[in-house]
Amino acid sequence: MIQQIIEQQFDEMVAIRRHLHMYPELSFQEVETPKYIANYHRKLGLDVREQVGGRGVVATLRGSKPGKTVAIRADFDALPIQEENDVAYKSKNDGVMHACGHDGHTAIALGIARALVQMQDELAGNVVFIHQFAEELAPGGAIAMIEDNCLHGVDVIFGTHLWAPMPLGDIQVRSGAIMAAADAVYIDIQGRGGHGAEPHETVDAVLTGSQFVTAAQSIVSRKVDPLKSAVYSIGHFEAINSFNVIADRVHLKGTVRTFDDDVRDLMEREIETTLKAVCDAAGATYTYTYNRGYPPVVNHEAETEFIASCAKQYGNVSVTPPMMIGEDFGYYMQHVPGTFFFTGARKPEADVVYPHHHARFEFDERAMIVAANVLLHATIEYLASSNGDA
Repeated sequence: MIQQIIEQQFDEMVAIRRHLHMYPELSFQEVETPKYIANYHRKLGLDVREQVGGRGVVATLRGSKPGKTVAIRADFDALPIQEENDVAYKSKNDGVMHACGHDGHTAIALGIARALVQMQDELAGNVVFIHQFAEELAPGGAIAMIEDNCLHGVDVIFGTHLWAPMPLGDIQVRSGAIMAAADAVYIDIQGRGGHGAEPHETVDAVLTGSQFVTAAQSIVSRKVDPLKSAVYSIGHFEAINSFNVIADRVHLKGTVRTFDDDVRDLMEREIETTLKAVCDAAGATYTYTYNRGYPPVVNHEAETEFIASCAKQYGNVSVTPPMMIGEDFGYYMQHVPGTFFFTGARKPEADVVYPHHHARFEFDERAMIVAANVLLHATIEYLASSNGDA
């Protein structure tokens, strides 16, 4: 029955997804998207709260009988990317693109809402749809929405990410840490500039920065327990000067990914220790900022086993290795039990699979059926079993 209901919603889910894809909005700048979501839920007869935590939407469907409350979270922000796909629903907002699948996540949640309305008289309990803004940009929208009571009365929370590199029909779960903490590092190195022909009169900030980048690579290999994981990557190194000028200043930006709090603390500490040593040796000074971003996404064991059991009839369920990518879904599970899983969305006919956050990112829209089936099944099963009806 669940599969039939979702298949009946599929054409509308595709239409919703493509509409949102054409009109993407950046993190913390979402205006029309939350209005669209709120209006959709209101037409279904759900209780709707807007501007939750700033730009979020929370819609509540109440069953005919009292019971527990399931939350389903879907994010809806886009990325500052110029789309290169040649499709009828190509982004109409210059320089902005749904390059991560959040348009699909929103369509899935709205499709589930419409399906549940059809069986509202049979439900014992409530379903809360948490439509979150600003997942792509720290500090993200989850914290603010939680502070604005989006989890009030919620007993369990479920979420999924459409995953284009993974085959259509695959569903990957993991108990414990599934995604990493995502932190940002900002460094300025101040030297003493001068003429390129007189390096002995300078403190070369480019050379000092280069030595730091190289030296810092040994932190993970020599300071972190090899049975634990960490990544440190410099993604930005900038010195704006003429070809014959030795720079007096460089600016670096990078990211740190970890799963364990002790490793996270160590990375923050050891990066500065290495930076200080290199700068002291060169006669340079520095400023160092370590911004802690999203925590790791840590799934609860019972809820993960539950979602896996619900998913088996809709796809090929397997356990994923932990991923070093970040997501602010972890904040929700610091407050209520829950689990977050991946739904394969690779197009079987695709010659090249473009990664998330790429200008030619795309996913197979049939993956929305798989994700919606799993989430709808889990919602119904959870409410029924918690009321002794299963």
